[in-house]
Amino acid sequence: MLSVLSYGRLVARAVLGGLSQTDGRDYKLISASYGFGKDFRKGILKKGMCYGDDACFVARHKSADVLGVADGVGGWRDYGVDPSQFSATLMRTCERLVKEGRFTPSNPVGILTSGYYELLQNKVPLLGSSTACIVVLDRRSHRLHTCNLGDSGFLVVRGGEVVHRSDEQQHYFNTPFQLSIAPPGAEGVVLSDSPEVADSSSFDVQLGDIILTATDGLFDNMPDYMILQELKKLKTTNYESVLETAQSIAKQAHDLAYDPNYMSPFAQFACDNGLNVRGGKPDDITVLLSIVAEYTD
Repeated sequence: MLSVLSYGRLVARAVLGGLSQTDGRDYKLISASYGFGKDFRKGILKKGMCYGDDACFVARHKSADVLGVADGVGGWRDYGVDPSQFSATLMRTCERLVKEGRFTPSNPVGILTSGYYELLQNKVPLLGSSTACIVVLDRRSHRLHTCNLGDSGFLVVRGGEVVHRSDEQQHYFNTPFQLSIAPPGAEGVVLSDSPEVADSSSFDVQLGDIILTATDGLFDNMPDYMILQELKKLKTTNYESVLETAQSIAKQAHDLAYDPNYMSPFAQFACDNGLNVRGGKPDDITVLLSIVAEYTD
């Protein structure tokens, strides 16, 4: 038999749980991006929000906030193709679809699929490949819906701890899943994955949760504990603070990428695969940092 005190605690928990589940406030994401291209043009965006061959976007619609990052596959440069064109065009297309309301918040794979197939049907020639990660906050339900294809990804941080993260998709070492458009006649030769195989998840978020979406240039150079140390600097929900923290994370990742004596996560992964590698991994770095706040606009 429950004591009066125990029963009271159960009632209190039930009431608090009910209030949490029926929170009528809409949420939003306050987001800022920062990054580096391998050509050292720190924090400089090319058209289409690109850092080197990486691209990203932030789009808002009445029902949701949507983020995206894509990492153009640099190997295309050996064939005279600018790798940034594919990733940038993919992200711009996904951004436009969101702004036009042509998406369902609970189905980020649908955004990626529609954007990719629009590229395939485009009359303007486009070649290349990229990874892609799409993150959607449904303002009313407070759920985060995500899809990730390849080795870009995201972390959700609450109370200084990682409470949710994307799963990386690799065919084999340093060869991530990717969307591709191949030259005519080479469709069966170029590695190409369907957007429908992207890893998907849904997750309830809370006010103050931090969402870090990034390309592999970050995750290959900074382990979680370093990222969490930098995120402690994010004390408020204003844009300037979010941008300053994004800059700090990207700069540290960039410095580590060119440290020959640093055992980076990428170098550790390479060693685990039988390769003798040490140092950081020089790469394009894109950090898209967001914090969940109450929607007051």
